[in-house]
Amino acid sequence: MVFRAVLAGCGGMSKGWLEAITEHPLLKGRIEVVGLADLHLPTAEQRAAEFGLTDAVVGADLDAVLAEAKPDLLFDIVIPAARANVVRTGFRHGCHVLSEKPMATSIEEGKALLAEAQAAGRIHAVVQNRRFISGVRRIRRLIESGSLGELASLNCDFFIGAHFGGFRDEMENVLLLDMAIHTLDAARFMSGKVPEAVYCLETNPPGSWYRHGAAANAIFEFSDNVVFNYRGSWAAEGANTSWESAWRIVGSKGTLLWDGEDSFEAKVIANDTGFFRELRAIEVPPPADEDQTHGHASVIAEFLDAIKTGRQPETVATDNIKSLAMVFAAIESARTGQRVSIDPGQTN
Repeated sequence: MVFRAVLAGCGGMSKGWLEAITEHPLLKGRIEVVGLADLHLPTAEQRAAEFGLTDAVVGADLDAVLAEAKPDLLFDIVIPAARANVVRTGFRHGCHVLSEKPMATSIEEGKALLAEAQAAGRIHAVVQNRRFISGVRRIRRLIESGSLGELASLNCDFFIGAHFGGFRDEMENVLLLDMAIHTLDAARFMSGKVPEAVYCLETNPPGSWYRHGAAANAIFEFSDNVVFNYRGSWAAEGANTSWESAWRIVGSKGTLLWDGEDSFEAKVIANDTGFFRELRAIEVPPPADEDQTHGHASVIAEFLDAIKTGRQPETVATDNIKSLAMVFAAIESARTGQRVSIDPGQTN
């Protein structure tokens, strides 16, 4: 089955989407891009020309592009403030929708989109591509295996000096809302736990080129007494971590260190005597399915497979709103200076 798709939002991020759709083995031949829409028409025209989409409908009015192109899918790559209207337009034209993150600009807006997807009988999913990488999949398997014992804490550091320019420079809560959701979603996925509460301090460091909230420290309480500690900054020059953060995951029997790239170090106790217990190294298992480790291409392929088989995709909005709830609870905690409970209605 070849899916017909329209792409809304033809800025810089759209290039990565189109490269995955047209070039990656998981997707090649599965999607026909029949339309591109952008409020700035020359941007859409340029992207169509770049990828040889000579037969695609190109326009500045998404409603008109969808009406003419008649796609099965809408790929939503617009800025967050425009997302809800774009998703609703897709539903109105009978499209399944795959959105960039965050899925909404508020929990209330997210809940409304869930209801509208259900009413339309369409799937709305979110590109949480960073859970579709080998390291995250391997860590989930290790935790599930019980080799580290009972999970106690996940701890991550994200420190990068990222000079995007554009809308991010002016965003409120830029780190938490635009980037941390990847890391929070990964922690929720790897641990298999439910987020319950958070205390967060948000700052804009000296020298920051962002208007607001380029750094944050957050302590999340997960179910089963698991703690998730997040430290991050998008205005930290001099020693960049991986985009996936640097992780220390602690269990009752041992600890895993992951640099966010290719380096893993996992050790567990070898005996029960001595001031410091003797340790032994253990292997971190490979991913259960290599097809789920190709980032952007994997999340799109999983979305297509779900539609084809009639199941819900892994990053369906009804699940992704749980990660969004973590973000907005952290923002509320930073605003009030208080510990904030994460509403079970947003996470169950």
